[in-house]
Amino acid sequence: MEFGFAIPNGGVMANRDDVVAISKAGEAAGFDILSSPDHIVMPRTVAPLYPYSKSGDASFATMADGNFLEPFALMAFVAAHTERVKLMTSVIVLPYREPVLTAKLASTIDELSGGRFILGSGAGWMEEEFVAVGAPPFAERGKITDEYIDIFRELWTKERPTFNGDYSSFDDFMFAPKPKQSPLPIWIGGESRPAMRRVARRADGWFPSDANPKRAFDTPARFATAIEELNGMAADEGRDPASIHLAFWAISCAGACDPVVLDSGERKSFTGTADDLISDIKAFQALGVQTLMFNFLQGSRTETLEKMDAFVSDIMPHVR
Repeated sequence: MEFGFAIPNGGVMANRDDVVAISKAGEAAGFDILSSPDHIVMPRTVAPLYPYSKSGDASFATMADGNFLEPFALMAFVAAHTERVKLMTSVIVLPYREPVLTAKLASTIDELSGGRFILGSGAGWMEEEFVAVGAPPFAERGKITDEYIDIFRELWTKERPTFNGDYSSFDDFMFAPKPKQSPLPIWIGGESRPAMRRVARRADGWFPSDANPKRAFDTPARFATAIEELNGMAADEGRDPASIHLAFWAISCAGACDPVVLDSGERKSFTGTADDLISDIKAFQALGVQTLMFNFLQGSRTETLEKMDAFVSDIMPHVR
């Protein structure tokens, strides 16, 4: 089982010293992946459509001042301060950036990091940010995301890449460096059925979370049902389901915490005592999950490192 966590890309810890300290501590402690989400700007007014709250309101702390580090630049910076740990965007909103440039950013980081980059990708949810950054139409974001992934594969694998699509077309140029990894992994975030179909058709991995109230993968049984559905989609595409890397974003708690009791009376996965989390990790591993990501970020570097240390000492030795 791989373990990873989000490094600060917004808020009070989005600075050189905290990013370096937390990233190096995570690598030294034996974590496998560092991740960063994606916002370029934060509109002052946002419609209540955030998919990870029941009300639709987005209330994460970094909305207050709009302070976000750009994730490709952040991952390149972290690559220079680490040696082993993998680096993942979690997730890049693909329609925000021109696809040839995005492909070059990803392949450059993969080259300079020694083949440690994972392109965690999604279609996005905030229409106001699409408008602010001049992205293609929000209503077409699913089609755009699919086309951009196809463009990446073309550029990363072909000596003479050509493409003729609805949103981008090109031919007669050279594209290098190719990614050091072959293939450079593309993982798709999100819990919706369109996201799952995107995984089955185009991606190397699926990376849902336990926080979507409309698609609640908050117990092993519920996630098992989702995996069965994904496997059916893969089979329909003529693909071996085993070729899809299963990852999971457990963001309910930063390690051990008070248990969350669901309407069914069950305990929500990845909440509760250290023993509860150990049990959950083993249950998800039995389902085929290969990577688990956590969010240890607190209000300061000291508090964040304490959460990481508790996970390393109380949980990690029992599941590896």
